[in-house]
Amino acid sequence: MPGIDYHRVRQQVLMAQVLDLIGFQATRQRGPQLRGPCPIRDCSSASRRVFSVHLDRQVYHCFACGSHGNPLDLWAAFRRLPLHAAVIDLCRTAGLPLPWLPPPSTTLTAPNPRSVPFHAPSRNH
Repeated sequence: MPGIDYHRVRQQVLMAQVLDLIGFQATRQRGPQLRGPCPIRDCSSASRRVFSVHLDRQVYHCFACGSHGNPLDLWAAFRRLPLHAAVIDLCRTAGLPLPWLPPPSTTLTAPNPRSVPFHAPSRNH
């Protein structure tokens, strides 16, 4: 599978966008911090304040199920997908281009002779 440039995706996708895509409704807001019910389906908590999101820091944490991370991690947990598949799904859902990493170079090069350590022959006769 080709590699995804996760760093670029994290720069493109904001936590607020992911929260909107999953339909999160905050029950409390204090500045950039939101609280509400956990949107992750596996979370068994019925509390309306176990899920915390900090929009400036781009992180979330559920105090009931323990799920935490950045917007990509939230989408993966919400969709129940491994991160690679979740990022592809998120970019498609949000209509964003998927930044792939360039393929590794297959050109073989000879080692630099100056970088190979030189060991003088032993003078023990």
